[in-house]
Amino acid sequence: MNGRDTSKPGAGPSGFDITTIKFGDPLSPDLFDGKAKKVAESLNIKGTNKPTQLRRFYDEICLWGEKVEADEKRFNEYLPFIRMMNAKAAYAKGRNNLVNETFVKLISHCLGQVTDAKSMGRFKLFMEAVMGFYKELRPKDS
Repeated sequence: MNGRDTSKPGAGPSGFDITTIKFGDPLSPDLFDGKAKKVAESLNIKGTNKPTQLRRFYDEICLWGEKVEADEKRFNEYLPFIRMMNAKAAYAKGRNNLVNETFVKLISHCLGQVTDAKSMGRFKLFMEAVMGFYKELRPKDS
């Protein structure tokens, strides 16, 4: 372990509280910048959260985001499949720690806020920002 306090609910290894991530109005001016960067930093732990794993989740978020954007009326039909990413994150954690607990909590927290097309779009943008900062931290790691 890295010695940082993760005992607080929602706290990642860096101490960043993921419950401060909100997709509702008004958006925090820091959501796609400072908060996304702090999330990326909290996920940057050697031996887990490889960029290829996180990219797989991001690709699925994009896929559902595009489907919702193309046909907002079908959002409620898509929602169970969107929320199935919680199970996929838990599976990835259970399978040789491909992702860590912080990532599982992040996905769960964010998916819990996805209630319509607008919040799905914001979730997609937030994860795009996280992935951008994460690539900066782990440029050659796969």
